[in-house]
Amino acid sequence: MDYSDENSVQFHGDEEIIEVIDLNETEQNPDDLADEFEDVDVGETEDGDDEQEDWDTDDEMEQEKEQDDSELTFSKHTGSVFCVSLDPATNSLAVTGGEDDKAYVWRVSDGEVLFECTGHKDSVTSVLFSHDSSLVATGDMSGLIKVWKVETKQEVWSFEVGDLEWMEWHPCAPVLLAGMADGNVWMWKIPGGDCKTLQGPGCQSTSGKVLPDGKRAVVGYEDGNVRLWDLKQGNATHVIKGHDGHQGALTCLACNKDGSLVLTGSVDGRAKLINTATGKVLGVFSVDGAKAKASQEDAEETNSVESVGFCNVLPLIAVAYLYGTLAIYDLSSQVLRHKCQHQAGIVKLQWEESSSVVSTCSLDGAVRLWDARSGTMVSEYRGHQAEILDFTLNREASMAVTASGDHRAKVFCLQRPDR
Repeated sequence: MDYSDENSVQFHGDEEIIEVIDLNETEQNPDDLADEFEDVDVGETEDGDDEQEDWDTDDEMEQEKEQDDSELTFSKHTGSVFCVSLDPATNSLAVTGGEDDKAYVWRVSDGEVLFECTGHKDSVTSVLFSHDSSLVATGDMSGLIKVWKVETKQEVWSFEVGDLEWMEWHPCAPVLLAGMADGNVWMWKIPGGDCKTLQGPGCQSTSGKVLPDGKRAVVGYEDGNVRLWDLKQGNATHVIKGHDGHQGALTCLACNKDGSLVLTGSVDGRAKLINTATGKVLGVFSVDGAKAKASQEDAEETNSVESVGFCNVLPLIAVAYLYGTLAIYDLSSQVLRHKCQHQAGIVKLQWEESSSVVSTCSLDGAVRLWDARSGTMVSEYRGHQAEILDFTLNREASMAVTASGDHRAKVFCLQRPDR
């Protein structure tokens, strides 16, 4: 909507059009009308548009209009939108989950809802398409997980567990994993429901990821430990703990393309590089350096790591910190290459599939693209009126879909000079 045009019409409606009606009714001479208007301050500008500088609402609306770089706004949710996922097969469908206990599957081209994922009893905090986009899983904070068949728009499976912390689809089979507050990780074959449990250490399982080979998973826990699991056998092949583990709860995990390396992030302000074959820690990364707190009690005061990721085309990794620093490290030398500073905390980062550009979303409501080679910001996209809580890129990195505390999801077209 063009706010400026709308307001101009409204203004004319209050001032000029009323007078025109009077003119028609009284057949007043145009010269007399002009004389009357000499004493009326309508703040007319050179191009004929009427504006009053003290109309703050106009200024705010104009500013909002200028700042919305999105192509489409999805506004079906009535509470904060916590999570978003794109279908991997076509990248044409999004699923969003929110504080309103609802999840929607919708088209990114026009925002049309394909179907609503009904029946949740609490905030929907995890939504994911399966590897072939045929299924979509939605999970709420109460532990109710539902799986829907996209083609028929029907629920095909549901299960209620303890408090849900994370969900993850298997990369090449209809198998769903979920981490719980009690530390256990459940694994189901969908829709049959065959089940296996990876027994936890008795504390919260905070993050998890299935490795690309589909045979192993890496899981992080509240006590700072990391476990590498053999999914077929159901046992932990490596446990990274103590000095090798983290001194606070894990917040995020990422693996490289072949699954040989894993990056872990924690509230202790550190990221660790782990060899998945040996379970050995190959490197520790921290922008605080020696200042990183050693005790778990102090861990929350440190610059918590919020998101990590590997670059596919160069030996680089990215670590995003709570205090707004995006750190780019050289993987081979483990040297800090660049610090890209944000005005607010970073929520999530994502590397483009086939370039050295890394994108971030942050608490100031902006999506930013960074060139990891130079450490410079390539572009910035705004439009949300609150923090961005999740985002994802499509395969070509030409589009970002965001979820925000302003009750909206948005689609941004990402343009770069080299595209």
